[in-house]
Amino acid sequence: MSIRLLCVFLGLVCLAPVAATAQQPSREETLAAMRKAAGYYHDQVARHGGYVYYYSPDLQRRLGEGVASPDQIWVQPPGTPTVGLAYLRAYEATGDRFYLDAATEAAEALVHGQLVGGGWTNAVDFNPRGERVAEYRNGKGRGKNNSTLDDGISQGAIRLLMHADRAHDFKNEKIHEAATFALDALLKAQFPCGAFPQVWKGPIEKDIPPVKANFPKYDWRTEGRIKEYWDYYTLNDGLVGTVAAVLIDAHEIYQDERYQKALAKLGDFLILSQMPQPQPAWAQQYNYAMQPIWARRFEPPAVSGRESQDAVETLMTIYEQTGDAKYLEPIPAALAYLKRSLLSDGRLARYYELETNRPLYMTRRGRDYSLTYDDSDLPSHYGWKTEANLDELQRRYAALKNGSPAVADTSAPLAAQAADVIRSLDDQGRWMSRFAGEPLVGQPKFREGEQYLASEVFSRNLELLSKFLEADRER
Repeated sequence: MSIRLLCVFLGLVCLAPVAATAQQPSREETLAAMRKAAGYYHDQVARHGGYVYYYSPDLQRRLGEGVASPDQIWVQPPGTPTVGLAYLRAYEATGDRFYLDAATEAAEALVHGQLVGGGWTNAVDFNPRGERVAEYRNGKGRGKNNSTLDDGISQGAIRLLMHADRAHDFKNEKIHEAATFALDALLKAQFPCGAFPQVWKGPIEKDIPPVKANFPKYDWRTEGRIKEYWDYYTLNDGLVGTVAAVLIDAHEIYQDERYQKALAKLGDFLILSQMPQPQPAWAQQYNYAMQPIWARRFEPPAVSGRESQDAVETLMTIYEQTGDAKYLEPIPAALAYLKRSLLSDGRLARYYELETNRPLYMTRRGRDYSLTYDDSDLPSHYGWKTEANLDELQRRYAALKNGSPAVADTSAPLAAQAADVIRSLDDQGRWMSRFAGEPLVGQPKFREGEQYLASEVFSRNLELLSKFLEADRER
């Protein structure tokens, strides 16, 4: 389909075409592409105002972490919060009320699934007898009240609610009340040392004195396993970075100093939880004595390459928000350690054995996992190695330390990216992906070469076109 044909979109007034180069879409072409794509996603894909991760082309298969019923939407990004935030970005770029209405429906779908404890679990089930239903505040659910910070779940929901609240000038009572209730619950879930648990049911009432991270004195391989590890200090899967983003947004949107104080406390926790030499980095989770602990059967006490990079990045973000140089002090030792821990392929191991620093892996036989130093037979369901972005972290640290400008964006010109995105839109207004064996969130079952719709792709493309419009307007 030619770009010019995109000027006609789904029952709306056809905009007159304006000349544009292959690398410079016109504003009209961009607006038309955005509305056509968003119109399809909102009108055809949404259920109860929300979204899951992936869809078959006929929309009969809906996949989150597993198959989703027609009454289930996903909270975990890149589900409903990701799509809703993309709609809000489009509303800001265009002023088109359609996008605000679509974002509002997504936000209100999350309101339906807010738990009694103030947060969310990974999905919302609108069927009161559904298999994923939980103890919702609205009384239309049943079951567990486990608000989770795992995989950015509650963080994503809160961010959409906050931004939708501001877009409505804080006048949508349903969204405003849910957002402020969630933020109050998040603050009450913070430990005295500044850490957050993976899961909370209510306010943290433990008066635990802050201590510095240390190596366990017992045999961590066989001892110290904690069944409910999710109640303890957690960094797993980018938790500190996503919580920091929520607190920063909350402070900006509501101008409430409680959020800035909570952010500083989170930074204090990261200082405390940095392990001593010879491994001055971070673990996935800690007990109250600030020692690395087991989580799931394949998540041992160890120093973690992925979580350590997130901790370094979060410390720099907290420094930018607070101006307190103490948050930069842990970084040089951490980066030096991570650089000397790189694997031969330039990546980082997810786990490094405590004190020896040997890369640590697992083998699996049925439901049983065994520790190993051998990476030749790794289970495929988990990321045992992670990409290293140490050069980027080092450049950012140097810029902050020296007060120099941020590193320039080296990505392709925005106009060229926008042109590519518009050209890739099909006749129905879909950005289709084709499965080629790449790892996908939730590991859905697609056949090799099968096409599918992805909420992550839709959201990324809509945000990119919004960014292009904003940049074009500034020019």
